[in-house]
Amino acid sequence: MEIEVKILDIDICDIRKKILENNGVLVKKENQINKLFDFLDNRLLKNNGYARIRIIEDMITGNDFYYMATKIKLSKDDDAYKVMDEQEVVINSSEIGENIFKVLGLSLKNEIKKYRESYKIDNVLIEIDINDKDFYPNPYIEIEGDNISEIEEVVKNLGYRMEDTTSKSIFEIIRESKK
Repeated sequence: MEIEVKILDIDICDIRKKILENNGVLVKKENQINKLFDFLDNRLLKNNGYARIRIIEDMITGNDFYYMATKIKLSKDDDAYKVMDEQEVVINSSEIGENIFKVLGLSLKNEIKKYRESYKIDNVLIEIDINDKDFYPNPYIEIEGDNISEIEEVVKNLGYRMEDTTSKSIFEIIRESKK
């Protein structure tokens, strides 16, 4: 289970500086392709969940990695934190995972490319996400961990208030921006 909040439309240079001032350690630097799958009736996405194949180009090691995952949102829309049940496994290739999803009756719904840079401050992960402009035009951070008070502390130390955060998924944010 992961607990997370987002801070939207960030200044990347400013955030990096604040993370490093708070003893943040770079743990990931990667290009990602996220392939989202769902049933024909979109029952997973309608309930803020999805099945995903993630292809990672690790820019630190130069290696490629492949993951197969399901995510289901456990929190309510008006909760301060997004709580997700995530099940993930390493796979040998994206094709293997895609074939498994297809056999189960799922089809590809979306393919999202992003650059992600991740830092750790104690037990909290801070991820700077820069998506393809066609998907979501502005950079944002996700702050996630297992302990709410530690997440709140990191939010404060980065110069924000909890009122500046959102628990919404990026899909909910995009949907709302189109209204």
